[in-house]
Amino acid sequence: MDIEKLIKENKGTIVDVRTYGEFIGGHAPGSKNIPLNEIPDRLYEFEEMEKPVLLCCASGNRSGQAAYYLSRNGIECANAGSWLEVNYYKSNVTEEDYY
Repeated sequence: MDIEKLIKENKGTIVDVRTYGEFIGGHAPGSKNIPLNEIPDRLYEFEEMEKPVLLCCASGNRSGQAAYYLSRNGIECANAGSWLEVNYYKSNVTEEDYY
């Protein structure tokens, strides 16, 4: 799965699994916030999201845990790593990416 391409083409859903406090301190545009510890209780939300679900956090550790859990529950997803990297991909869309 080419995460950079998916992000640049606005495919799937970006979910930031950091705490709400971390999320409001900065996040990738258009991302949703579902903290890691809330995922089991909010699994139904992931089932309704556009796939693949691209997960991010501060470093890629929590999003890796989330990706493992979600994939074991049948959700098409991938660990997108740090939200800063996701933000970089979103902001680096060029005219060439559309042609």
